[in-house]
Amino acid sequence: QVQLVESGGGLVQAGGSLRLSCAASGRTFRMHVMGWFRRAPGKEREFVAAINRSGSDTRYADSVKERFTISRDNAKNTVYLQVNRLKPEDTAVYYCAARAPTNSLISGNPGQYLYWGQGTQVTISS
Repeated sequence: QVQLVESGGGLVQAGGSLRLSCAASGRTFRMHVMGWFRRAPGKEREFVAAINRSGSDTRYADSVKERFTISRDNAKNTVYLQVNRLKPEDTAVYYCAARAPTNSLISGNPGQYLYWGQGTQVTISS
């Protein structure tokens, strides 16, 4: 069982930056592929970014490439999402998620993630 707690959201102006964090409980964090997803008002949850167990491989949604960076610190049981050059359409609740430790592949499919945090709100003003 992994518990995930996101933090770092807030209200920022367009063009600004935030650093989202997701702290994981337990001793198996380094065994989990991690992902960030978001849900905008009135829209379905969508993939944002994912990172493999060691942090050596990442994947991004086209809409956030070159603006967002996912990273992890396995010693701190934490995954991060640096979000830059924010746009109003980035407004959403951002969730981190973990795949089961038996799954080593990066995935953008939310159905393949087993554990989810409660989310952190990111609001961009124009």
